[in-house]
Amino acid sequence: MHIEIEPAEIWVTIGMVILFSALIWAKVPGLAAKALDARAEGIKAQLDEALRLRQEAEALLADIKVQREAAEKTAAEIIGNAKSDSERLRVEAAAKLEEQIKRRQQMAERKIANAEAQAAADVKAAAADMAAQIAESVLKTRLTGLKSDPLVDLAVEQIGERLQ
Repeated sequence: MHIEIEPAEIWVTIGMVILFSALIWAKVPGLAAKALDARAEGIKAQLDEALRLRQEAEALLADIKVQREAAEKTAAEIIGNAKSDSERLRVEAAAKLEEQIKRRQQMAERKIANAEAQAAADVKAAAADMAAQIAESVLKTRLTGLKSDPLVDLAVEQIGERLQ
């Protein structure tokens, strides 16, 4: 078996050998390797930074969850305290209102009793005045019709007889 090689193929092969030799002599593979290494290190640094940021974010998220739970607990306590305070204030207000109503009712009853007593006293005074006026009127009528009172005359006669 014999392989025939054409002259153009030889020149292409020689050109390629020269090109690869020149690239090796110019240290292109080393530069390429260094560039790839640098690129890999950059990517590794970015991954490390991303991992650090993720860890920070997870820590921050955990902290926020703890703060949220504490805030929810505080809010629940505040709401509970507000409910108990409002219930206590409602009970106190109801008791004060009931006490005030009783006090006002007692005052009203005292005023009514005083007014009734005053009205009764006024009626008695008016009745006494009226009785006095009637008595005065009756006495005036009797005295004007008589020049002397028969009872008085009788009493004077009896005194006179007894004195003799």
